[in-house]
Amino acid sequence: MQQSSGSLRALLKPSSKWRYASNIRRLATIAPSPAPELVSAPNAPVRLREYQEDCVQSILSYIKKGHKRLGISLATGSGKTVIFTQLIGRIASPNPDATQTLILVHRRELVEQAARHCANAYPSKTIEIEMGNTHATGLADITIASIWSIISGDRMEKYDPKRFKLVLVDEAHHIVAASFMKTLRHFGLLKDSAIGSSAALVGVSATLSRFDGLRLSDAIDHIVYHKDYIDMIAENWLSKVIFTTVRSKADVSRVRKAPTGDFQTGDLSKAVNTADTNEITVRAWMSRAANRHSTLVFCVDLDHVSDLTASFREIGVDAKFITGNTPKQVRSERLDAFRNGEFPVLLNCGVFTEGTDIPNIDCVLLARPTKSRNLLVQMVGRGMRLHPGKENCHIIDMVASLEAGIVTTPTLFGLDPAEMVEEANVEEMKSRQEQKELEAKREERVAETRSPTLSTQQTSRTITFTDYGSVYDLIDDTSGERHIRGMSQLSWVMVKDNRYVLSNQSGDYITIETSDLGAAYSVIYVQKIPEKYLGPRVSSKGKSPFMRPRQIAKANTLSDAVHAADTFALKKFPWHFVHNGQAWRRAPATEGQLAFLNKFRPISEQLTAEMISKGKATDMISKVKFGAKGWFSKLEADKKRDDRAVEQVRQVEGLRRREQVKVGPLSQ
Repeated sequence: MQQSSGSLRALLKPSSKWRYASNIRRLATIAPSPAPELVSAPNAPVRLREYQEDCVQSILSYIKKGHKRLGISLATGSGKTVIFTQLIGRIASPNPDATQTLILVHRRELVEQAARHCANAYPSKTIEIEMGNTHATGLADITIASIWSIISGDRMEKYDPKRFKLVLVDEAHHIVAASFMKTLRHFGLLKDSAIGSSAALVGVSATLSRFDGLRLSDAIDHIVYHKDYIDMIAENWLSKVIFTTVRSKADVSRVRKAPTGDFQTGDLSKAVNTADTNEITVRAWMSRAANRHSTLVFCVDLDHVSDLTASFREIGVDAKFITGNTPKQVRSERLDAFRNGEFPVLLNCGVFTEGTDIPNIDCVLLARPTKSRNLLVQMVGRGMRLHPGKENCHIIDMVASLEAGIVTTPTLFGLDPAEMVEEANVEEMKSRQEQKELEAKREERVAETRSPTLSTQQTSRTITFTDYGSVYDLIDDTSGERHIRGMSQLSWVMVKDNRYVLSNQSGDYITIETSDLGAAYSVIYVQKIPEKYLGPRVSSKGKSPFMRPRQIAKANTLSDAVHAADTFALKKFPWHFVHNGQAWRRAPATEGQLAFLNKFRPISEQLTAEMISKGKATDMISKVKFGAKGWFSKLEADKKRDDRAVEQVRQVEGLRRREQVKVGPLSQ
């Protein structure tokens, strides 16, 4: 692709059918081949799947209503490139001059993949590439641009925003990064852009969310279509998947955070890339997946790739690796060999999370922990494509210590990240989720106490309760937050069973709680009345300083409720205050916080600033303000009732023992 002209017509001349087909094959040798059902022969009409057509119609409907900044959320393997390629021909020009289309991507593989699809779909259109040493003219019907190239120097100046009807962004969860925002501003697609634009913006991704605090709403106004991987699997558009989680014993509790919010790579590598952890990882694969044909392994960094590859090879497994530093020819040869099943294990770090189609993968080994749900979904998605002879894909998740807030494969189903599964399929994972939510029992928060046996013919009764010695013990317990914070970046606190609260500095708050209104969970917003409207008599009259609670969402699962609540919260609450990873939360607690919390502790056990962080103190105060004291009273009453039941059982058992008389010699 290193030519001076960006025109694909130079590569794919339509004057000769043989030459055109030959050049298509030449392009195919540069770019990874998409799944067969997603590629049409030149000049042949593309037949969209039903959901793909539904997605296109949804986009066209929103554009017709005047909306211009749209997002679509589709699982990996759903044919996102096919959909946005078809949009080019389906979206009408708003005026005679606006006829051009720009496709923005952030990786070379995606440039080449989009170029192949466009060449197949529109043989009569001029198609140009803007990437590296390849320069487009800015006048083509369709331009596919690497984001890093188009923002380089003055290359963007040749593109006239008024001549474009459509700007497409692949892997659009990157869309609010500075490079994309600069480009969107040039095309008049930001709300505060000075330049008007007739173009519509459509962003496509499998993970339309961010983990670093940047809001997708700065670039996209509406998500107009969603179909996730669970739906796709159920409808047989994606491969069936089974999940196994394995304790890796890696301690990531002290690994620092990167600016993105995920783990700092160097620290994480030191924690994960150890002889013991690598041995457990290889043993887990040997035990559960040695019969798999094509395993893709995700590692932390180059050292981890090298060491884990060596661990596989030490036991006789033909494992190879590809990294960003692998020479292009070697990379191409190894990837082709892996696609052809010539060796069973391919390791990488960050190369195959996006934009690469290897449909024969039937096992994904997650040898690196992450805090990013997006990254987890992207890694798991690599194994979900359909392939002849592939029954399912086995996802093996090496679960590190949970204290640092990692997300695991159970998290994707709304389960506690600590949940361990053994070859569970999607249906079983969903069933576990439903059972957990119905029962509302978290294993780390309860202890079992068995009552004495009444007789040899009776089954012993189990009494289960949570034992807190004081209100402080209750508000100090953070195990309830581990579940919800595995799904959210915000500082939710658990104030009672199945009730979570997120508040801001002004006193407004949002709750997620079980609902009696038909859905499993309700999301409620409560806003504080501004002081100027309260008047001086409010406190003496006992009137509530809050407005009437407003239900903003209902959801059948906790994960869906959290997603809705987070989306609403980020519009209403300052990110700096509610995000759980902010630096201020690690500072020492303030004197005011300590004074409030110490009211619940004995004089001999007073807290000091060295003992508790500002963030932890904020969470504990929220628990007190939003119901922990009432929760504690209820737990105490329940415990007393259970204690009385146990004591009654003991008394009955004692009476039975005294009444027993056996015929026969007396024991000496």
